[in-house]
This record gives sequence, structure tokens and C-alpha cells, in this order.
Amino acid sequence: MKQEALPSVSLVIATYNWPEALELCLLSVMKQVHPPTEIIIADDGSADATKELLIAYSEKCAIPIRHVWQPDEGFRLAKIRNKAIAAAAGAYIIQIDGDLLLHPCFIIDHLSAAKPGHFIGGSRVILDKERTRECLAQRQFQFSLFKKGVRNKLNGLRSPVISKLIGALRNERGLYNLRGCNISFWKADFVAINGYNELISGWGREDTEMVIRLYNKGVKRVYFKLQGVVYHLYHHENDRSRLAKNDEVVNTALTKRLTWCEMGINQYL
Repeated sequence: MKQEALPSVSLVIATYNWPEALELCLLSVMKQVHPPTEIIIADDGSADATKELLIAYSEKCAIPIRHVWQPDEGFRLAKIRNKAIAAAAGAYIIQIDGDLLLHPCFIIDHLSAAKPGHFIGGSRVILDKERTRECLAQRQFQFSLFKKGVRNKLNGLRSPVISKLIGALRNERGLYNLRGCNISFWKADFVAINGYNELISGWGREDTEMVIRLYNKGVKRVYFKLQGVVYHLYHHENDRSRLAKNDEVVNTALTKRLTWCEMGINQYL
């Protein structure tokens, strides 16, 4: 895709009460070779420290930052992402979490691989507990794969040319390696399936269920290995007690070949 043909893009960053990680994430966004059109913070009920951080960065960041917040009533990621994407002005949505640090070419990789009628699911490099502690203490957001404390090193390799050659030879499909912390899609496609299903609450499966409905609608997946590199800061696992109930919603979308959910983004448009 030529530079002049790149669409407007809204970078949607989900966060909850970890302003130290969010600040590093924002610093990595500000170093992008092709910055997003806007940054939208999807805030699932953070305290005032996050708001104060965003006020400070809004004054020194050339990229417009919008803060979409909802009260803390438990883990409601599907809901806050719907609200944030409803507010997005970009034709294309790149979605990450606030505990990710982006390679400088992250945004341009997503935009260069974007195709009509397709979405992108990327991977991540994992930083261990000690490496994460050092990053936060030293405000470090760029890495060498050869240092200690870096896992999933293959996910940190970048070669868009090889990625496109492989992608031309295979029809990408499936739910493997699908993470809502590194995914992108056209806003129109997302709205057409009514976005995230807010029947899913608590940790897990909101991204899987949404992608199932994209597939059922005819949207395809782009091969995206060796591109869109991100580094994930270590944190304790979230409570997974709702996972079985969320799996029921996923199975309904699969078996009934659903393309729409009743509790979705249309509430906020």
C-alpha cells in the first residue's frame, strides 16, 4: 500500500489502573515512524492517576489523545472497547493494551498489511517479571531480543517482505494466536457485526467471539507473522472465574454462525 493511500487510523489502548505501564506505552507510540491519527484510551475505571497522566501527555504529544472512561464495576473490557471504538474517528482501528510497548514500525506494519474485507491478528513478545521491573524503573521501551528476560523471541523478528511472500501462499484462517491486545480491523466491518458482545464480562474470550462473527460475516484474516512487533510487560493473571460462561457465548456464535450480537456497539453510536 502506498504511503498516500494509508487510511486514517485510531489507536485504541485499553487500560486499568497501571499508569506506569501506560506511560511507557505512550512513549513507544510517540516514537512511531508513522503515528496514528488519534489515540483513544479505553479506560475500564482507573483512578485519578491515569487521568492526570493523560492530561500531561495531551499537552506534549502531537497526536490527539481522547480519554474514554467508565466507572469501575468489574472487568468490562468488551463494554469499554465498544465505547472507545464508537468514539473513534479513524476508518481503521488498531487495538492494543496499555501494558504493551510497540516497535517503532508497529503502526505502519498494520496499515501496510491492511486490506478491504480483512482483519489482522498479531502476536507478542513476553517480558518476564524482572525485565518488566527494569523497564518501568528505567523508562525503557525499546529492546534487544538477545537480552535476558525476553520470551517468545521469534515473535520479535520483523521482516514484512518475507511475511507478505508467505501470506501470498496461504489462506489465513482460524482462532489460533488471536489476542485482542494486538489486532486491527476496519471500523465499518466492526460496526457491521455490532462490535464486542457485552454478554462477555470478566477476563477472556471477547476477542475470540468477535472474530468468529467477523468470519461468519465473510471478513478474512491477513497473515501477520514477522510484523507488528510488541513487547508485553509482565503482570499477574486476571481472575478467570467467568471463563466457562464466556465460552458458552463463544460456542453459541460458532454453532449458530452468528454475525450480530444484541448487546454491542450500537448502544453508543
